[in-house]
Amino acid sequence: MTDTLHTTPDEHAFRQIALSALIHWDLKPAGIHLIKVRENAVFRVDCEHGRKVVLRVHRQGYHSDDALRSESEWMAALERDGLQVPRVIASRYGRPFEVIGATTSSIGHQVDIIEWIDGRQLGSVEEGVSGGDEEIARKYRIVGETMARMHNQSSRWQPVDGFARHSWCEEGLAGLRPLWGRFWELEALLPSQRSLLGSARMAIREDLLAIGKSAQVYGLIHADLVPENFLVDGDDVRVIDFDDAGFGWHLFDVATSLYFLKAEPYYDVAQAALVEGYRRRRDLSDQALASLPMFLAARSTTYLGWVHERKGTATAIELTPMLIELACGVVEDYLAQRARRPVSSASATQSPSLEPT
Repeated sequence: MTDTLHTTPDEHAFRQIALSALIHWDLKPAGIHLIKVRENAVFRVDCEHGRKVVLRVHRQGYHSDDALRSESEWMAALERDGLQVPRVIASRYGRPFEVIGATTSSIGHQVDIIEWIDGRQLGSVEEGVSGGDEEIARKYRIVGETMARMHNQSSRWQPVDGFARHSWCEEGLAGLRPLWGRFWELEALLPSQRSLLGSARMAIREDLLAIGKSAQVYGLIHADLVPENFLVDGDDVRVIDFDDAGFGWHLFDVATSLYFLKAEPYYDVAQAALVEGYRRRRDLSDQALASLPMFLAARSTTYLGWVHERKGTATAIELTPMLIELACGVVEDYLAQRARRPVSSASATQSPSLEPT
């Protein structure tokens, strides 16, 4: 059932966990192939009669069992609302995931299996999005509509008791312990860059608190709507990878979709098309949109926190220089825009205090 690809020791261990997990599902696997190892180890499993599924070996400790169960509940609710998202395949015991290798001294690995979804990735971090301006605009109008439909669904939906996901709130983005790590402590930062990011953190937290968390602007979001997580088939767009889904501002989803296009010549085309598509399905005022530079800056810091927490890994070593350069440019734009903003008496007197760093 294994392929002939050469594997690292970690990949071999994940593969053994995946093979051990498969016995808990009513599938007849014929082959298993590693797709990627990032937060999770993701495998394609080929089954009889041409059926394919995706198996995820989750990183230990990233999600509680309740949080992982809640992820599958939201995906099922989105599908009921007509959105094309992965369908979780329950184990033979009726559970959305199984815990493999748990002992008295180890928490084990959560493993789940979802249906394979056909389609081409919208693009990638490394290669961007293909096509001329017209094609990119067409794609991002569809992305904007899809995102707005997700936000409409999450605004209406009432999760069951016990629903638990993390929060991309002011604490999760700019608090003392951000969800993805203390980005200002990244060792590769120059002193001037560290100072810039420290100033940005304080400004972002203040602006987030000023925006508030009404249902119109804040709710359950995907939080990883990068080009890789949109599968395109004609005019159909399917959304995958809900691992980072949680509570946050809707514009954080918009910022995430656009962030890695920021240095591309077609960025303005993609942004305008996404906003146009979004507005076909959900209100987005110009006043709200004016905070997009702040959300782009907040998104930029999360990626620095991510590589800081994974320093020494091949992925972090490869990505850190690019992420620092991109983040500092985005943060400088945000702070410059913020400096030009009129200061109201309310914002001048109600600035929140920050924890010591």
